[in-house]
Amino acid sequence: MIREISVAEALDLPGAVIIDVRSEGEFQEDTIPGAVNIPLLDNTGRALVGTAYKEKGPLEARRLGLEIVSPRLPRWVQAVEKAAPGRRVVLFCWRGGLRSLFAAYLLDVMGFAVYRLAGGYKAYRRYVIQYLERDLPMKAVVVHGLTGVGKTRLLQRLAEMGLPVLDLEGLARHRGSVFGKIGLPPSPRQKMFESLIVRDLRAAEKRGLFLVECESRRLGNLLVPRSVLASMEKGYRVLLYDSLENRVRRLVEEYTCGPGQNIPALQEATSALARYLGAQQVKELVERLARGEFAEVFAYLLVKHYDPLYRYPDAPSEGYDLCVSTADFEEAVRRVSEWVISLPEYVR
Repeated sequence: MIREISVAEALDLPGAVIIDVRSEGEFQEDTIPGAVNIPLLDNTGRALVGTAYKEKGPLEARRLGLEIVSPRLPRWVQAVEKAAPGRRVVLFCWRGGLRSLFAAYLLDVMGFAVYRLAGGYKAYRRYVIQYLERDLPMKAVVVHGLTGVGKTRLLQRLAEMGLPVLDLEGLARHRGSVFGKIGLPPSPRQKMFESLIVRDLRAAEKRGLFLVECESRRLGNLLVPRSVLASMEKGYRVLLYDSLENRVRRLVEEYTCGPGQNIPALQEATSALARYLGAQQVKELVERLARGEFAEVFAYLLVKHYDPLYRYPDAPSEGYDLCVSTADFEEAVRRVSEWVISLPEYVR
C-alpha cells in the first residue's frame, strides 16, 4: 500500500529512509537533509527525456524513459534494499510526479512500506521558505566574543552534550572572514544551506531555544536567513573572553593543521587585507608566514585588524546576560551549559 504524506509528516516519520529519486544534478542543488540519492534517471537520461518531451510530446518522453530505466531496475531495487534494510521508505521526485509514482509502485510490489511525498521536492522547498519567512518560535542564545576565544568550539561541545545548537559556520563550511575557507571542504549551495538550517531549527523547537554564534548576514557566498538574524537580535547575549596569548594559540592550532601548514592559503588570505593594513605591512606578514612565524602574524592581525573591527570586550562587561572566560575551556562549557539549562524557555 502506498500512502501520500505531507512534508511535516515525512520529516517526523520514525524509522523511514527518505529516498530522492531525482538525478544527481538535482540532488546536488538541494535535497532533504539525510535523504539518499538513488536516481531513476541520471543526468544524461533526464536530459534526453526532457528533450523528447519538448520535441515529441509526453508519450514519447515516457517511452524513452521506460527504455532507459528498464535495464537498471534490478540494480535500482538492490540499492534501495541496501539503503533501507528496514524496508520503510519515503520517496520523492521533483514535484511528486511520474518518477516517484513509478518507483512507489515498484517498491510496493517488492514488499516495501512505501510513503510518497505529496508535491515532491517543490513542496519541500516551499516548506523551507515558509519556515524561514516566519518569526522563529524559539528563543536564541547568541554567543559573542573576539576572534579566537573559542566560540565555535564551545558550540560544538554543547551540541555534543545534547543542547540545541545552530552552527551556522559549520553548516556553511565557512568561518566568515577572508580566512574562512582555509582547510574546509566546499560550501553547500544556498538552498541546501537553508535546508540544513531548518533541519537544526526544527530539532531545537522541542527545547524552546537554540544556541548560535553572532554572525553577519553573509558567510562567504551564503546568506543567513533574515528570520535567524532577527531572532538573534532579540536573543540572550553571552560574552566569551580570553587572553590574547590563548586566542593566538587557538588560531594557530586551527589554521595551520593542513598540508604544508596551509601556508599558501594563509598568505593569499592575508594579501586580501592589503587595503586595510597597507601593501608593505601585508608583504612583511606574508614573508613571516613563509618562515612559519604564525603566532606573531596572528597576534598582529588580531590587535591591528580583527579586534578593532569587532570591538568586543576582552573582560566581563555590562550589556551581556552572561560573561565567561574560556581560559579554562571545560569550565566555560560547564558554566554556559548550566546557565542555558536554567533559562525559563529551556524545555528538558
